Amino acid sequence: MSSGILKFACASAALLFSSEAQALDWNKVTGKDVVLFYPAQMSWEMLLTQSDHSGAGKFREGKNCAGCHEGEEKASGKLLVNDKSTEPTPIAGKPGFVMANVRTAHDGERIYVRVEVDPGQQPDVGMDKDFASKLAVMIDDGKVPEATRAGCWATCHDNLTRMPSGGAGETQKYLSRSRVSLSRKGGAEIKPAADLDKIRAEGGYLEYWQARLNPGKAAVAVDGTILERRAENAAPAVSVEAAENGTKWTVIFSRKMTAGGLHKDFAAGKTYTIGISLHAGHAAQRFHYVSLEKTLSIDSGKADFVAARH
Repeated sequence: MSSGILKFACASAALLFSSEAQALDWNKVTGKDVVLFYPAQMSWEMLLTQSDHSGAGKFREGKNCAGCHEGEEKASGKLLVNDKSTEPTPIAGKPGFVMANVRTAHDGERIYVRVEVDPGQQPDVGMDKDFASKLAVMIDDGKVPEATRAGCWATCHDNLTRMPSGGAGETQKYLSRSRVSLSRKGGAEIKPAADLDKIRAEGGYLEYWQARLNPGKAAVAVDGTILERRAENAAPAVSVEAAENGTKWTVIFSRKMTAGGLHKDFAAGKTYTIGISLHAGHAAQRFHYVSLEKTLSIDSGKADFVAARH
């Protein structure tokens, strides 16, 4: 790359970040590398079934996913991306994992989650015609214990679209508590609206943020909740800024620490669970990369990420 092109790329990247994001000196924020790996058709129900998952017994006894599988993500992704027992429609040339670097901070008013990720040369599967990549963060504040223990897998069920029991329907991510009953094939019958309203009032849902990305264009910010389905907010409280450098993206999510509505409050002394996912190469639905469950605390703590004030 010539020096002129490099200078232009750097200037263009800088313009995509707001004054608030630039005010934070990210060089003073410690980052942590996170493996995002391909999960194939591994579902919540599979985690609980001994004949499908050798660790099901340990999981039922209280062991978290990361407790058994942290450090195995790269090997798991390489296996699952081509293993026809769990991936009946493998994508030729798709890497089994990608690396992300995550940094978190706050300024007293807003919380920031900065993710650097390089998906490399991904095969273009053409599933999502509108966006080349989608980066997402899923958040729990302790009100959804299955997310605390299994991260994104709390929402991944056997009857989702393009999962083994999905059929021809369009079933989105959901939490088990939203269903009347659950079998090895997931849960079909949704609880009455009054029951769902009670669960929401008690905070028993997940919040998610998403950055929808296309090279050369501004990121599109999306946020919402997951209970009986993924529900996107009409006006997102989260802001997203993104810059690209070759195949690498730097994405900064920011949101008021107390945003009201169905947004989770961020406060010192609390520990949160976050999961990170990435769709790359115009992928959609289950054809993504995910992290194991990670922890986030505000100002101090022993979490994977500590969002200190800057």
